[in-house]
Amino acid sequence: MTTVYKSVKKAMALESEAGRVLIVEDDERLANLTREYLENNGLQVSIESNGAKAVDRILTERPNLVVLDLMLPGEDGVSICRRVRGQFKNPILMLTARTDDLDEVLGLEMGADDYVAKPVRPRVLLARIRALLRRKAPGTGSEQSTRHSRLHFGPLMVDNAMREAWLNGNSIELTSAEFDLLWLLCSNAGRVLSREEIFSCLRGIEYDGQDRSIDVRVSRIRPKIGDDPMHPRLIKTVRSKGYLFVKSG
Repeated sequence: MTTVYKSVKKAMALESEAGRVLIVEDDERLANLTREYLENNGLQVSIESNGAKAVDRILTERPNLVVLDLMLPGEDGVSICRRVRGQFKNPILMLTARTDDLDEVLGLEMGADDYVAKPVRPRVLLARIRALLRRKAPGTGSEQSTRHSRLHFGPLMVDNAMREAWLNGNSIELTSAEFDLLWLLCSNAGRVLSREEIFSCLRGIEYDGQDRSIDVRVSRIRPKIGDDPMHPRLIKTVRSKGYLFVKSG
């Protein structure tokens, strides 16, 4: 029993270390309730209420994931996301209280990996956080990804084990979510992936027919991999179906 107990404690410690979350939220009651819920589910959580201090904390503490509110005193979430993204590769999950998709699109364009609308449902937030942490963790991925961890398409090389991509030997700056989408597309090169399939694989939810996050990410990925946004030759949009990564690229 002692050995089992030690093993469980060790596993819990490793999960906690792999799940260091920084919540950037000025609503003290919401932030504390969220922290309590996440900590009860094995995560290690800290809080920052001032947007002006958030950038330094993110870059200094390097949490495994940031939950970032859109509306903050001192500096808004979109600005914070834009400022840290070039130096911070871990997932950023943005919270938004507005109903139109403008805020979500802005957040994704600035490098957010996912978003959750307020009022936040704790179970939904926990599920999104765990999904982002799983995708970031080493050793995760499909059997196909394990067998073929590095793919080449002319001057483009994508390595799933290292979670990096290169164009003409130069490293490509991708967010965690952008890399996941690029790998999903190129590891299924030659096959059209519907938005429903992409959502199921990357976000674990059904496509509602309106979410534009996949389209925004594709538009950000194309120029980074040397694709012409107006006349793409690598990632093609297949009308009414989805996206196709061209195998002969």
